[in-house]
Amino acid sequence: MKILVTGATGELGSKVVNALLKTVPASQIAVSVRSIEKAEEFRARGVEVRHGDFEKPETLDSAFSGIDRLFIISTAGDFETIMRQHNHAVAAAQRAQVKFIAYTSVTNASESPLDLAPGHRAREEAILKTGIPYSFLRNNWYLENEIGSIQGVLAGMPWVISAGTGKVGWALKQDYAEAAAAVLSGSGHENTVYELSGQLLTHDELASALGTVLAKEVLVQQVDDAAYADIMKGAGVPESYIPMLVNMQKTIREGGLDFESNDLEKLLGRPCTPVNEGLNQIVSQISKTGKEV
Repeated sequence: MKILVTGATGELGSKVVNALLKTVPASQIAVSVRSIEKAEEFRARGVEVRHGDFEKPETLDSAFSGIDRLFIISTAGDFETIMRQHNHAVAAAQRAQVKFIAYTSVTNASESPLDLAPGHRAREEAILKTGIPYSFLRNNWYLENEIGSIQGVLAGMPWVISAGTGKVGWALKQDYAEAAAAVLSGSGHENTVYELSGQLLTHDELASALGTVLAKEVLVQQVDDAAYADIMKGAGVPESYIPMLVNMQKTIREGGLDFESNDLEKLLGRPCTPVNEGLNQIVSQISKTGKEV
Protein backbone atom coordinates (compact mmCIF):
# COMPACT_ATOMS: atom_id res chain seq x y z
CA MET A 1 0.00 0.00 0.00
CA LYS A 2 1.27 3.44 -0.93
CA ILE A 3 -0.23 6.58 0.65
CA LEU A 4 0.25 10.05 -0.79
CA VAL A 5 -0.45 13.34 0.99
CA THR A 6 -0.87 16.51 -1.06
CA GLY A 7 0.05 19.90 0.37
CA ALA A 8 2.38 18.10 2.74
CA THR A 9 4.50 21.13 3.62
CA GLY A 10 1.48 23.05 4.90
CA GLU A 11 0.48 23.10 8.57
CA LEU A 12 -2.16 20.38 8.35
CA GLY A 13 -0.40 18.28 5.72
CA SER A 14 2.87 18.12 7.65
CA LYS A 15 1.03 17.02 10.78
CA VAL A 16 -0.75 14.28 8.81
CA VAL A 17 2.56 12.95 7.47
CA ASN A 18 4.11 12.99 10.93
CA ALA A 19 1.08 11.15 12.31
CA LEU A 20 1.33 8.52 9.56
CA LEU A 21 5.02 7.99 10.28
CA LYS A 22 4.10 6.78 13.78
CA THR A 23 2.30 3.71 12.42
CA VAL A 24 3.21 3.33 8.73
CA PRO A 25 6.68 2.52 7.31
CA ALA A 26 8.17 5.58 5.64
CA SER A 27 8.60 3.54 2.46
CA GLN A 28 4.81 3.39 2.14
CA ILE A 29 4.36 7.16 2.37
CA ALA A 30 4.80 9.74 -0.38
CA VAL A 31 4.14 13.46 -0.48
CA SER A 32 3.19 15.70 -3.37
CA VAL A 33 4.53 19.24 -3.08
CA ARG A 34 5.10 22.26 -5.29
CA SER A 35 8.52 22.89 -3.79
CA ILE A 36 10.73 19.82 -3.42
CA GLU A 37 13.21 21.80 -1.31
CA LYS A 38 10.63 22.48 1.39
CA ALA A 39 10.07 18.74 1.85
CA GLU A 40 13.68 17.75 2.49
CA GLU A 41 12.87 16.93 6.12
CA PHE A 42 10.47 14.24 4.96
CA ARG A 43 12.92 12.87 2.41
CA ALA A 44 15.53 12.58 5.16
CA ARG A 45 13.10 10.41 7.10
CA GLY A 46 12.57 8.02 4.19
CA VAL A 47 9.38 9.52 2.74
CA GLU A 48 9.22 9.68 -1.06
CA VAL A 49 8.98 13.29 -2.21
CA ARG A 50 7.26 13.96 -5.52
CA HIS A 51 6.68 17.19 -7.42
CA GLY A 52 2.99 17.92 -7.90
CA ASP A 53 1.31 21.23 -8.70
CA PHE A 54 -2.49 21.43 -8.93
CA GLU A 55 -2.07 24.23 -11.47
CA LYS A 56 0.14 22.02 -13.64
CA PRO A 57 -1.86 18.83 -14.30
CA GLU A 58 1.02 17.26 -16.21
CA THR A 59 2.96 17.05 -12.92
CA LEU A 60 0.16 15.17 -11.19
CA ASP A 61 0.30 12.08 -13.41
CA SER A 62 3.77 11.22 -12.15
CA ALA A 63 2.97 12.44 -8.62
CA PHE A 64 0.00 10.08 -8.29
CA SER A 65 1.49 7.13 -10.19
CA GLY A 66 1.34 3.89 -8.20
CA ILE A 67 -0.61 5.49 -5.35
CA ASP A 68 -3.27 3.43 -3.59
CA ARG A 69 -4.61 5.95 -1.09
CA LEU A 70 -4.63 9.67 -1.83
CA PHE A 71 -5.20 12.51 0.64
CA ILE A 72 -6.34 15.72 -1.03
CA ILE A 73 -6.11 18.74 1.25
CA SER A 74 -8.47 21.44 0.03
CA THR A 75 -6.83 24.46 -1.57
CA ALA A 76 -7.84 28.09 -0.99
CA GLY A 77 -8.95 30.78 -3.39
CA ASP A 78 -11.97 31.87 -5.37
CA PHE A 79 -14.45 29.27 -6.60
CA GLU A 80 -13.05 29.11 -10.14
CA THR A 81 -9.50 28.61 -8.89
CA ILE A 82 -10.25 25.94 -6.32
CA MET A 83 -12.43 23.97 -8.73
CA ARG A 84 -9.85 24.12 -11.50
CA GLN A 85 -7.15 22.87 -9.14
CA HIS A 86 -9.38 20.21 -7.61
CA ASN A 87 -10.58 18.91 -10.97
CA HIS A 88 -6.97 18.60 -12.13
CA ALA A 89 -6.20 16.49 -9.04
CA VAL A 90 -9.30 14.31 -9.34
CA ALA A 91 -8.74 13.67 -13.06
CA ALA A 92 -5.13 12.72 -12.37
CA ALA A 93 -6.28 10.34 -9.63
CA GLN A 94 -8.57 8.64 -12.15
CA ARG A 95 -5.80 8.32 -14.71
CA ALA A 96 -3.46 6.89 -12.06
CA GLN A 97 -6.17 4.43 -10.97
CA VAL A 98 -5.96 5.57 -7.36
CA LYS A 99 -8.03 3.23 -5.21
CA PHE A 100 -9.15 5.61 -2.44
CA ILE A 101 -9.43 9.40 -1.95
CA ALA A 102 -9.76 11.18 1.38
CA TYR A 103 -10.65 14.85 1.20
CA THR A 104 -10.75 17.66 3.79
CA SER A 105 -14.20 19.22 3.65
CA VAL A 106 -16.20 21.38 6.06
CA THR A 107 -18.84 20.64 8.69
CA ASN A 108 -22.25 19.68 7.28
CA ALA A 109 -21.02 20.61 3.80
CA SER A 110 -24.20 19.49 2.08
CA GLU A 111 -26.35 21.99 4.01
CA SER A 112 -23.98 24.50 5.60
CA PRO A 113 -24.59 28.24 5.11
CA LEU A 114 -20.85 28.90 5.30
CA ASP A 115 -19.33 30.89 2.43
CA LEU A 116 -16.83 28.04 2.18
CA ALA A 117 -19.49 25.33 1.84
CA PRO A 118 -20.44 25.60 -1.88
CA GLY A 119 -16.82 25.03 -2.88
CA HIS A 120 -16.54 22.01 -0.62
CA ARG A 121 -19.86 20.59 -1.85
CA ALA A 122 -18.72 20.91 -5.44
CA ARG A 123 -15.39 19.25 -4.67
CA GLU A 124 -17.09 16.38 -2.84
CA GLU A 125 -19.37 15.92 -5.87
CA ALA A 126 -16.39 15.87 -8.23
CA ILE A 127 -14.91 12.99 -6.25
CA LEU A 128 -18.23 11.14 -6.14
CA LYS A 129 -18.49 11.32 -9.94
CA THR A 130 -15.21 9.41 -10.33
CA GLY A 131 -16.62 6.30 -8.66
CA ILE A 132 -13.40 6.04 -6.64
CA PRO A 133 -14.02 4.97 -3.01
CA TYR A 134 -13.80 8.04 -0.79
CA SER A 135 -13.88 9.47 2.69
CA PHE A 136 -14.94 13.06 3.30
CA LEU A 137 -13.38 14.48 6.45
CA ARG A 138 -15.67 17.37 7.30
CA ASN A 139 -13.59 19.41 9.71
CA ASN A 140 -15.43 21.82 12.00
CA TRP A 141 -13.03 24.60 13.04
CA TYR A 142 -9.36 24.73 13.99
CA LEU A 143 -8.61 26.08 17.44
CA GLU A 144 -5.60 27.70 15.80
CA ASN A 145 -8.00 29.88 13.81
CA GLU A 146 -8.43 31.91 17.00
CA ILE A 147 -4.74 32.78 17.34
CA GLY A 148 -5.43 36.40 16.38
CA SER A 149 -8.00 36.74 19.15
CA ILE A 150 -5.68 35.02 21.62
CA GLN A 151 -2.84 37.38 20.70
CA GLY A 152 -5.19 40.31 21.18
CA VAL A 153 -6.07 39.11 24.68
CA LEU A 154 -2.39 38.65 25.50
CA ALA A 155 -1.89 42.27 24.43
CA GLY A 156 -4.63 43.41 26.81
CA MET A 157 -7.51 43.59 24.37
CA PRO A 158 -10.98 42.06 24.85
CA TRP A 159 -12.16 38.99 22.91
CA VAL A 160 -14.21 40.66 20.15
CA ILE A 161 -17.01 38.79 18.38
CA SER A 162 -20.35 39.23 16.67
CA ALA A 163 -21.11 35.51 16.85
CA GLY A 164 -23.51 35.79 19.77
CA THR A 165 -24.19 32.48 21.52
CA GLY A 166 -23.50 30.33 18.47
CA LYS A 167 -21.50 27.19 19.16
CA VAL A 168 -18.32 25.92 17.46
CA GLY A 169 -16.60 22.53 17.58
CA TRP A 170 -13.03 23.76 17.98
CA ALA A 171 -10.23 21.19 17.93
CA LEU A 172 -6.49 21.32 17.40
CA LYS A 173 -5.07 20.73 13.93
CA GLN A 174 -3.11 17.89 15.50
CA ASP A 175 -6.35 16.07 16.35
CA TYR A 176 -7.73 16.55 12.83
CA ALA A 177 -4.40 15.36 11.41
CA GLU A 178 -4.32 12.21 13.52
CA ALA A 179 -7.90 11.43 12.49
CA ALA A 180 -6.93 11.80 8.83
CA ALA A 181 -3.94 9.53 9.33
CA ALA A 182 -6.22 6.91 10.91
CA VAL A 183 -8.47 6.96 7.84
CA LEU A 184 -5.56 6.80 5.40
CA SER A 185 -3.81 3.94 7.16
CA GLY A 186 -6.86 2.03 8.41
CA SER A 187 -9.50 -0.16 6.83
CA GLY A 188 -13.26 0.10 6.47
CA HIS A 189 -13.35 3.80 5.60
CA GLU A 190 -14.50 3.47 2.00
CA ASN A 191 -17.46 5.68 1.04
CA THR A 192 -17.74 7.38 4.40
CA VAL A 193 -18.50 10.90 5.59
CA TYR A 194 -17.05 11.91 8.95
CA GLU A 195 -18.26 15.01 10.77
CA LEU A 196 -15.17 15.93 12.79
CA SER A 197 -15.66 18.24 15.75
CA GLY A 198 -14.43 18.96 19.22
CA GLN A 199 -16.69 19.84 22.13
CA LEU A 200 -19.28 22.42 21.10
CA LEU A 201 -18.66 25.74 22.86
CA THR A 202 -19.72 29.36 22.54
CA HIS A 203 -17.12 32.10 22.18
CA ASP A 204 -17.91 33.14 25.76
CA GLU A 205 -17.07 29.62 26.93
CA LEU A 206 -13.88 29.57 24.89
CA ALA A 207 -12.83 32.95 26.26
CA SER A 208 -13.56 31.71 29.78
CA ALA A 209 -11.34 28.69 29.15
CA LEU A 210 -8.60 31.02 27.95
CA GLY A 211 -9.04 33.04 31.13
CA THR A 212 -8.46 29.87 33.15
CA VAL A 213 -5.27 29.16 31.18
CA LEU A 214 -4.01 32.73 31.63
CA ALA A 215 -5.25 32.99 35.23
CA LYS A 216 -7.02 36.24 34.47
CA GLU A 217 -10.45 37.42 33.39
CA VAL A 218 -10.95 37.64 29.63
CA LEU A 219 -13.52 40.25 28.69
CA VAL A 220 -15.78 39.31 25.78
CA GLN A 221 -16.96 42.25 23.67
CA GLN A 222 -20.11 41.41 21.73
CA VAL A 223 -20.66 43.76 18.78
CA ASP A 224 -22.73 43.78 15.61
CA ASP A 225 -21.30 42.75 12.25
CA ALA A 226 -20.58 46.31 11.10
CA ALA A 227 -18.66 47.12 14.28
CA TYR A 228 -16.83 43.80 14.03
CA ALA A 229 -15.73 44.66 10.49
CA ASP A 230 -14.49 48.08 11.63
CA ILE A 231 -12.57 46.56 14.53
CA MET A 232 -10.93 43.98 12.27
CA LYS A 233 -9.95 46.72 9.82
CA GLY A 234 -8.49 48.76 12.66
CA ALA A 235 -6.52 45.71 13.79
CA GLY A 236 -4.81 45.55 10.41
CA VAL A 237 -6.70 42.64 8.89
CA PRO A 238 -6.52 42.91 5.07
CA GLU A 239 -9.78 44.30 3.71
CA SER A 240 -10.15 41.37 1.31
CA TYR A 241 -10.46 39.01 4.31
CA ILE A 242 -12.96 41.04 6.32
CA PRO A 243 -16.16 39.98 4.48
CA MET A 244 -15.21 36.33 5.01
CA LEU A 245 -14.58 36.91 8.71
CA VAL A 246 -17.87 38.76 9.13
CA ASN A 247 -19.73 35.97 7.33
CA MET A 248 -18.02 33.48 9.62
CA GLN A 249 -19.29 35.32 12.68
CA LYS A 250 -22.79 35.51 11.20
CA THR A 251 -22.75 31.82 10.33
CA ILE A 252 -21.67 30.85 13.84
CA ARG A 253 -24.35 33.12 15.30
CA GLU A 254 -26.96 31.33 13.18
CA GLY A 255 -25.76 27.85 14.19
CA GLY A 256 -23.71 26.98 11.09
CA LEU A 257 -21.01 25.16 13.08
CA ASP A 258 -23.31 23.84 15.81
CA PHE A 259 -23.20 20.26 14.57
CA GLU A 260 -22.76 17.60 17.22
CA SER A 261 -20.76 14.48 16.38
CA ASN A 262 -18.33 12.13 18.10
CA ASP A 263 -16.71 10.98 14.84
CA LEU A 264 -13.44 12.70 15.71
CA GLU A 265 -13.11 10.81 18.99
CA LYS A 266 -14.00 7.55 17.24
CA LEU A 267 -11.26 7.99 14.64
CA LEU A 268 -8.73 9.09 17.26
CA GLY A 269 -9.59 6.23 19.58
CA ARG A 270 -9.39 8.70 22.44
CA PRO A 271 -11.08 11.89 23.62
CA CYS A 272 -10.25 15.06 21.72
CA THR A 273 -7.57 17.22 23.30
CA PRO A 274 -9.37 19.25 26.01
CA VAL A 275 -9.83 22.86 24.95
CA ASN A 276 -7.90 24.16 27.99
CA GLU A 277 -4.94 21.98 27.04
CA GLY A 278 -5.15 23.10 23.42
CA LEU A 279 -5.27 26.75 24.43
CA ASN A 280 -2.32 26.22 26.74
CA GLN A 281 -0.31 24.75 23.88
CA ILE A 282 -1.11 27.72 21.65
CA VAL A 283 -0.35 30.29 24.34
CA SER A 284 2.95 28.57 25.14
CA GLN A 285 3.95 28.55 21.48
CA ILE A 286 3.04 32.21 21.05
CA SER A 287 5.05 33.07 24.14
CA LYS A 288 8.08 31.17 22.82
CA THR A 289 8.05 32.52 19.29
CA GLY A 290 6.11 35.75 19.52
CA LYS A 291 4.20 34.72 16.44
CA GLU A 292 1.61 32.29 15.16
CA VAL A 293 2.05 28.56 15.65
